[in-house]
Amino acid sequence: MKEKKLFPKICSWCVAVLIPFVLLMISIRLLITPLFARFEYNLPGFPEDPYGFSLEDRLKWAEPTIDYLVNSADISYIGTLTFEDGEPIYNDLELSHMADVKSVVTGMRIALMVSMVLILVINLVAFKGGWLKKIYRGYARGGWMTVGLIAAILLFVLLSFDQLFTWFHQIFFESGTWRFYTSDTLIRLFPMRFWQDSFIFVGALSLLMGGILILISRRLAKHK
Repeated sequence: MKEKKLFPKICSWCVAVLIPFVLLMISIRLLITPLFARFEYNLPGFPEDPYGFSLEDRLKWAEPTIDYLVNSADISYIGTLTFEDGEPIYNDLELSHMADVKSVVTGMRIALMVSMVLILVINLVAFKGGWLKKIYRGYARGGWMTVGLIAAILLFVLLSFDQLFTWFHQIFFESGTWRFYTSDTLIRLFPMRFWQDSFIFVGALSLLMGGILILISRRLAKHK
């Protein structure tokens, strides 16, 4: 009897734990589009490239770079890009880092898919078992956990974004593989302002989705 009561609780908490990850990864995936880069470059006060890239230049080179992260092509997709004088857009270190970034993004997309399938299976089992109300509570908990997590991240962005940015890269990339000169193309296309705004965008979107999830799940729980 205890096992029958325990299983729904475990499933509810599994949903709660997965929700912050799912919402965060959805927000990041929405960020990885040329549309966001176009929006970001046109924001008032976005820093100009001190080495001469115009807005058109940035869009020209940023779009294939971003597309590379979510398509099935290998590194030659951006490795063969050249300036008008024939010089490659990216050096070997930049290309190596972009390959690493793509591996992280691919892993994130796989993990997101697995998490969403797992949540779907839990919902189907709960529906058949007649304990969907517990799952709705899990959604609400996950929404609140998302709000808490994102609030902490946004606080770091405001207080010490450089440190947060460093920690992020230390977690996902090997030391020395993600630092570049200001004259390198990656920095010229995606300066620190770009990444600071990206963190804020992901945080704000995750907060919005978390808040909506809390409201919807509470209403569903009341009606069941």
